[in-house]
Amino acid sequence: MRYTRVNFTYNPPTETVRDVLSATLAEVGFNAFMDKETVLEAYIPSEIYRAEEVDRILAEFPMESIISYEAEEMEDRDWNEEWEKNYFQPIAIHNKLCIHSSFHEPEGNYPYRIMIDPKMSFGTGHHQTTQLMLEELLNMDLTGKTVLDMGCGTGVLAILASMKGAIGITAIDIDEWAYSNAVENARLNNIQNITVKQGGAELLVKDKNMYDVITANISRNILLEDIPTYAKVLKRHGWLFISGFYQHDIPLLKTVAEEVGLTFQHTTEMGEWVAVAFCDL
Repeated sequence: MRYTRVNFTYNPPTETVRDVLSATLAEVGFNAFMDKETVLEAYIPSEIYRAEEVDRILAEFPMESIISYEAEEMEDRDWNEEWEKNYFQPIAIHNKLCIHSSFHEPEGNYPYRIMIDPKMSFGTGHHQTTQLMLEELLNMDLTGKTVLDMGCGTGVLAILASMKGAIGITAIDIDEWAYSNAVENARLNNIQNITVKQGGAELLVKDKNMYDVITANISRNILLEDIPTYAKVLKRHGWLFISGFYQHDIPLLKTVAEEVGLTFQHTTEMGEWVAVAFCDL
């Protein structure tokens, strides 16, 4: 699969502009991002890239800013070279977890260490939404639990769940590259109890499996559509953690979740991004 890299130059160079831009792009198929000060590198499968769609997003952008872009189609093999060239740095989560690539050996002792080669997949641990979800899992006792990771990206959440004692994990992503990358990363970490699948929430209806914990780090619109399906496969007293949206999106997502019998528990925030926890009581 070929990817198109689109470099967005934005002014003013604020985190808010970057986060809103990346979230908006994610809704039209961009699935990996790299931040370089005043430039946001965004990646999308070439077969679904439409310049006119990017033009529409910039014309309707809700913040006062000047944004320009350049697009370039990339070969598959270029991606690992890009990560090595740009020094994908290890990231630590509260001295409990370190996420690093195979070409870095981080210092320090951590209860959990995850090695990933991200390729084109979202979920390196650097983005705030991934960190929020990792923190939720770090705070849970997952021993003997069944876990579903929707929109798994690199598979980092599923891998952490396995390391924390989950006995059966399913990781699902609609993107072909994410599917293969999650499989590779599970292998890198010697994890054998993760089943990786390519597709969306429709797979849950077919499988008929039930889960103690569900994580879904996906865009708001997909969550609004899929939360009812998540609720159907969540065990009694199970937990649903969602992220990939902003504070002002919470009321709408909360309404959808409560309509299908889930009970709001708490929110966590990092920058402009939030995560919300629900429980089936």
